[in-house]
Amino acid sequence: MKKILLGAVAAAFSLSFAVAESQAQDKPIFALVPKNTNNPFFDQARDGCKKAEEELGDFECLYIGPGEHGGGEEQVQVVSDLVARGVAGIAVAPANAAAMVAPLLEAKAAGIPVVTWDSDLLPENKDLRVAYIGTKNYDIGVNLAKLAMEAKPDGGTLCIQSGGAAAANHNERMQGLRDTLHGAESAEPPGERLTGQNGWTEIDGCPLYTDDDFMRANQQLEDILARETNLDAFLPTGGFPQFIPDAYRAAVTPYKDRIDSGALALIVADTLPVQMELMAEGLSVGQVGQRPFEMGHRAMLGLRDIVNGGSVDDPTYTGLDVCTPDNADSCIGG
Repeated sequence: MKKILLGAVAAAFSLSFAVAESQAQDKPIFALVPKNTNNPFFDQARDGCKKAEEELGDFECLYIGPGEHGGGEEQVQVVSDLVARGVAGIAVAPANAAAMVAPLLEAKAAGIPVVTWDSDLLPENKDLRVAYIGTKNYDIGVNLAKLAMEAKPDGGTLCIQSGGAAAANHNERMQGLRDTLHGAESAEPPGERLTGQNGWTEIDGCPLYTDDDFMRANQQLEDILARETNLDAFLPTGGFPQFIPDAYRAAVTPYKDRIDSGALALIVADTLPVQMELMAEGLSVGQVGQRPFEMGHRAMLGLRDIVNGGSVDDPTYTGLDVCTPDNADSCIGG
């Protein structure tokens, strides 16, 4: 709790200074709030946000969020403080969709428009934001599953690695993955556990939840591969273990012969440059990527349009990239 409170105080101080500076310039402030700021995926969204600010020049992009994911408590405090400071608009990627309701009720009461990006609110709370801008998360899971089926047409044992148990986007990805391998749609995220459907069975102890702790993600991967010597597929719904490439190499390299032979299908979400390098080294057989730069860019344009009396399509999907060693040179979209 002390760590969370200290982080929130630091964020509030930084925010107060930024708001005061921007108000002096008479520019509206649009805040881009990631789940955490120690994630290279969100760094690209920040760059898109800053690019929009540079291109248009009539607003300020304020990139602010927790240093680490945790359970979403600090992110909730950051958004609540943004509302109290009176920013012109908020774009948030909720780490905990249910917990984010409270500060977004405050934003609604204050007349501050909100868009979500990367991760959305729960269906019953979507009236608290104007639009979702980002990936169709269910389709990430669909494409992870399709690559797994290509690699292992007869199915097999698998382990899913996810983010936080309360992260709506990762639960949607898990549902898409499970539904596709199952061959039938489930009622709601995170979908129905696979118990032999079409040859696919989730092993005991999975799914694994990383809470965006990348060292934990690699330890989980290392432990599962050591314990389950005949595991057929390991499928992270985010790039968690690969975001620390040296730790990932250390965990996976001892099993490279199994990857090379097709015995182990290691297929990971996201396509950041370091991840594509790992695939080129033969340490994954596929990557399903998002477009975080575009998310940050379009979130800012969307808030600007809303504040100026315009509208934003809900949802606004930013596309996917499905990459394998065979198409690696051309698979990344804009």
